[in-house]
Amino acid sequence: MPATAQSHQPRRRRRTTRLLAAATVVTAGALAAAALPASANADGNHRGHGGPGRYQDVQLLSFNDLHGNLEPPAGSAGRVTELQPDGTTKTVDAGGIEYLATHLREAREGNRYSITAAGGDMVGASPLLSGLFHDEPTIEALNKLDLDVTSVGNHEFDEGAKELARLQNGGCHPTEGCYTDEEFEGADFPYLAANVLDEKTAKPLLKPYWVWKHKGVKVGFIGVTLEGTPDIVSAEGVKGLAFKDEVETIDKYAKVLQRQGVKSIVALVHEGGFPASSSYNYDCDSPGAGDGISGPIADIAKNVTPQVDALVTGHTHAAYVCTIPDPAGKPRMVTSASSFGRLYTDTTLTYDRATGDIARTAVKSANHVVTRDVPKAPDMTRLIDRWSTLAAPIGNRPIGYISGDIDRDGTESPLGDLIADAQLAYGRSQDPETDLALMNPGGIRAPLTYAASGTEGDGVVTYAEGFTVQPFANTVNLKDYTGAQLIQVLKEQVSGPNEAAPKILQISSGLTYTLDLTKSGADRVVADSIRLNGSPIDPAATYRVASNSFLAGGGDGFPTLGAGTDELVGADDLTALEQYLTANSSAADPIAPPAADRITVVR
Repeated sequence: MPATAQSHQPRRRRRTTRLLAAATVVTAGALAAAALPASANADGNHRGHGGPGRYQDVQLLSFNDLHGNLEPPAGSAGRVTELQPDGTTKTVDAGGIEYLATHLREAREGNRYSITAAGGDMVGASPLLSGLFHDEPTIEALNKLDLDVTSVGNHEFDEGAKELARLQNGGCHPTEGCYTDEEFEGADFPYLAANVLDEKTAKPLLKPYWVWKHKGVKVGFIGVTLEGTPDIVSAEGVKGLAFKDEVETIDKYAKVLQRQGVKSIVALVHEGGFPASSSYNYDCDSPGAGDGISGPIADIAKNVTPQVDALVTGHTHAAYVCTIPDPAGKPRMVTSASSFGRLYTDTTLTYDRATGDIARTAVKSANHVVTRDVPKAPDMTRLIDRWSTLAAPIGNRPIGYISGDIDRDGTESPLGDLIADAQLAYGRSQDPETDLALMNPGGIRAPLTYAASGTEGDGVVTYAEGFTVQPFANTVNLKDYTGAQLIQVLKEQVSGPNEAAPKILQISSGLTYTLDLTKSGADRVVADSIRLNGSPIDPAATYRVASNSFLAGGGDGFPTLGAGTDELVGADDLTALEQYLTANSSAADPIAPPAADRITVVR
């Protein structure tokens, strides 16, 4: 594929001036206490008498993991935690493309040197408004948002390389055709995929890098996704592709850019970390540089060549603005803006015209909340209204009733229990011998909220809301496992690739066990505590297990799930949820949030 994708050029004429930045800085990180190389005037140009000065401030606005959330996300998915001066925290409603557009446009206002970049997962796992139309609405919104460049993320591969190429280059969907009277034009911005290679040609699937230029200022961008993408995407989605090491790839293309005379370089990395606090304005650099963040991005940042001046990251849906020393020991900015369009990052890169490089001691960065107290961008409102009209006949259909919010948060979540129970019920409708169901937490994309999202009324679950919870169209598959394999599956939640960041499977009614987080590795699952309907798991017995096709294929670091036998492929997982809600709830007798008491957690 991808010769055409590799050579893609944006259709629209690149803007040379941008609109400004007057958003209030709520959290700020600075690489050093050193002052700017020279005082800056109003347009960010550090000059003496007449003509451009040596130093020019370049504004870098960035965000990540939008996941097609055009409308304001519901419940906890639409809030951020803010640290208060007295040490307490509060939550702030955030997100929605109408508000994100307003915030970014205000941030650019008056700033002639402004770039907008993203860290991947712009699409995929999207709510119905975008996902129903294979994310064409989100690409259209990002074009209107004047996004300049983004890396690919793992979710850009959910529907495979050909569909990603269509999002980049345009054209109507190969099976569903055109959704409107006009052919889909594709993205005006380049997707960068430096470490994703076509296995046949060994060449990057899409452009590996892109250079922003304005009045002699040049900033290069290299885009990569996490090397482990094949472990968290269906095998069909990454068929024919090879994913290479992030650090080696960034270093390779940094040299390419240097040879082209581009010395100011930003890496867009769809891999992330875990800050010590969930508050978006937490001081990540306290008590010392890098101490506030752990996880894969910390290792990447410590090893990427010093030629790279900043890293815009994503994937973990965390918020942070941190400085982490590069291999030369020089502090370097590493940022992430949470997810779902709830935050954006405003970074000032001070460009040295004499060297063509970034004066790193002057780099400043801050995360800002996409609050909903600003005017909605009218063009985004029109876009949402247009696509909502097309989606309404499908999305507004009631599929069930709930008596309160059913959250997805926690080691074991009420919504996780509900989905696992729905898959168990579906499994038994296909094979009465089905014993239990397992659900991956990453496949649960949003909570079910009691408050009405539209005109359906409180407590009504619509198809659109169900789609937002489970948008992947995985099938519910049945497989046989021995008791020993089942025990091993539970241990894989906290060992192997999942040891550093456990993935605790959500379990159906009847399965119980103890998770001891004071221990390490596989020992965190207390094997002799595992019970099914009160009886210990028999290692020699056979158990029939329902799970989605992604898990059944060994995804998310569960290779033992891929080793099951006698597979039966069923309907999609949203159908299973819909059938369960319809059969077990009514307006007079809604489903109550499950207690989430199947896993006993020791901390």
